[in-house]
Amino acid sequence: MNPVGAVNPGGAVKAGGAVKAGGARKAGAVALAVVLGLAAAPASPARAGGGTAAGELSTEVSTELSTELSVKVSVEVLSSRADQVSGGDALVRVRVPRGERPRVLRDGADVSAAFRADPGGRTYTGLVTGLAAGTGTITAYAGRHRDSLRVRNHPISGPIFSGEHQYPFVCKTERSGLGPPVADNRDGQGMRVAGGWSRDCFAPPVTDRLYRSTGGAFKPMPPRGRPADLATTTTLDGRTVDFVVRRERGVINRFVYSIAALEDGYTGRAVYQFDGGVAIGHDQGTLGSGALDPYGLGQGYAILHSSGTRTSTHYNLILGGETALMVKERFVETYGVPLYTVGVGGSGGGIQQYIYGQNHGNRIIDAAIAQYSYPDMVTQTIHVGDCELLERYMDGNPRWARWEDRTALIGMNASDTVVNPFTGKPGSDECVTGWRGLTPLAMNPRWTDDDAPEWERTDPPGVKESVQWTHWDDLRKVYGVDAAGYARSAWGNVGVQYGLKALTDGVITPAEFLDVNAKAGSWKEQADMVQEGCPFTPSACPGDVDPWSARNMNLGDPAPRRAPDPVAVRNVLRSGLVFGGDIDIPVIDWRPYLEERLNMHNAHQSFATRKRMLDHDGRAGNQVIWFTDARPEPRSDATPEALAVMEEWLTAIRERPWRGVTGNRPAGAVDRCFAVDGTQIAAGPHVWDGILDRREPGACTKAFPLYSTSRVVAGGPIEGGVYACRLQPVSKAIARGLYGAWTPSAAERARLEQIFPTGVCDY
Repeated sequence: MNPVGAVNPGGAVKAGGAVKAGGARKAGAVALAVVLGLAAAPASPARAGGGTAAGELSTEVSTELSTELSVKVSVEVLSSRADQVSGGDALVRVRVPRGERPRVLRDGADVSAAFRADPGGRTYTGLVTGLAAGTGTITAYAGRHRDSLRVRNHPISGPIFSGEHQYPFVCKTERSGLGPPVADNRDGQGMRVAGGWSRDCFAPPVTDRLYRSTGGAFKPMPPRGRPADLATTTTLDGRTVDFVVRRERGVINRFVYSIAALEDGYTGRAVYQFDGGVAIGHDQGTLGSGALDPYGLGQGYAILHSSGTRTSTHYNLILGGETALMVKERFVETYGVPLYTVGVGGSGGGIQQYIYGQNHGNRIIDAAIAQYSYPDMVTQTIHVGDCELLERYMDGNPRWARWEDRTALIGMNASDTVVNPFTGKPGSDECVTGWRGLTPLAMNPRWTDDDAPEWERTDPPGVKESVQWTHWDDLRKVYGVDAAGYARSAWGNVGVQYGLKALTDGVITPAEFLDVNAKAGSWKEQADMVQEGCPFTPSACPGDVDPWSARNMNLGDPAPRRAPDPVAVRNVLRSGLVFGGDIDIPVIDWRPYLEERLNMHNAHQSFATRKRMLDHDGRAGNQVIWFTDARPEPRSDATPEALAVMEEWLTAIRERPWRGVTGNRPAGAVDRCFAVDGTQIAAGPHVWDGILDRREPGACTKAFPLYSTSRVVAGGPIEGGVYACRLQPVSKAIARGLYGAWTPSAAERARLEQIFPTGVCDY
């Protein structure tokens, strides 16, 4: 599912089948030894007078075995795939026969001095610098043996596999303490800087030292002396050290990165901090607070972070995965290969972990702590696109004046007591409190909330106005472009029967069901959309109020539905941006339970992810789901416990790889739920029963009620992800009993066929 080459074909094997690199060769050597009788033959000295003792090998067989088992020279890039080296350097390991020292050449130039012996003396590791752009060769010699490895070096500005850079692109290096970007052209393109313009926003790396004060702040470390307020910390391996951090910042793949670790307390373990949010790209972004996570640093983890792996910068996770690989490469070149790297991050940060684990195996992270996440972002557009269509309809209908009734149509939670952020009065639902504003942001090419002052210094003048500010255009290389020059859209609602489950459950009447489906409408094509009104365009306030973006809807009675672009759907489904359930690393999916606050991070998404994993291959033993009560407010963070469980889990995998991910799960790596203070409510394999099966509800299922989406209410699956449903004629749907106890009259059937002339969804 990744035509641009982001998938790692050598990824880990799923639970029960993990094999260490080189395991096949070792198994072959053992098999050969058994065939030759070595397994049972004791060591025996040579007999006097020559000859061999019983069980000894002939010279010919001994030579053959020696050749099979001897360690020859091999060259391996540790910091990246050999064809995905970036920045002109690579950390390389050379394996040699015992007692030999390698001679290493980079395209014929001797770089042997860069290599040092590793413990045991069988391998040497060195940072090979000076790699030319394009393809080159690293060759190692030891005795009579040699090995060559072809490497492909890419510029530090990228790209490697994500495709042509997105322009215009606004630089923010100054906000990140790196100074102005470096001029890279004199063509009037990009940010105006001394000596020209910068299109790619590069700034050279800087290194500084910080300390954590006893008051909890990070401060610059003075070059000499020990500050009076310098805190100490105890790392996870039991050492107590000064809380002094070495930090490197710079620009990789056009995004700002940070690598930080305790100066004297790094434990060989790393955390990649991913951040959430929603944005449409064209922006370098800035570092988040997680770049200096005090808990992770204090425990002795190195912290990796990039503005390019924050979905508040962009949502192109092909580009994000590429950026993460390049940041990880830089880290390995500086600190060596870590024992493991754990992903941590919420919302879009959790999505990234699922997508990168699927697309890149364990090349970025060895385990994921995905917090209040979704399976992916791109399939969320399907039901979020329904929100304002249904809200506009319900706001104009007295039947839906009671807010809690709205769950019948939107599937998400609704409340008569939660204060509506747009009216200031009690009464709201998740579409309003959680998602309002996402529709113009994702779908309207003429609206953006990006008002960064750096645009004023970006040329050509007015270039920002050339951008089509949609999710589709941010990923135009994935979705494709139509004949009018707009990125193809995958959103549609043809055949979707809003409120179908509410109808069959007797919550709404047939007349109400017919009315909402006749009048909900759909979204206009991008070429036909106009600028938003109030509150999205402040200059339109207070008179031109349109919180539903109704001016960009197709309305009527019956209002026309819209079909998704089939090319867009086909492209995104094979792009690697949709989580298909193929992930083979340990995952702790944790979320605070936020349903009663109408928060957008709805709780059923954890099970949507698990269902996709089960649909993929019938297994989900590498994922555990944890909920922590957040009613009325979050008071407990399960991340420290999740990190402790991951330490046990990954240590076990490292020590017993043949057991696989599931076979190495420690006692704490089970489904669990916690009270608001962090005390455990229940744990075990059946605590979430009744959600993805027909068993009696488990203890956690009872404690944390789940809601759904408009598409689940319309008959779709809990895992979501259906861009375009298979259609069936209305007559067939009636004959199959799709409408439960309701048997439409001739007039009602005619109305259904008028609303759905091409048929209704057959999920």
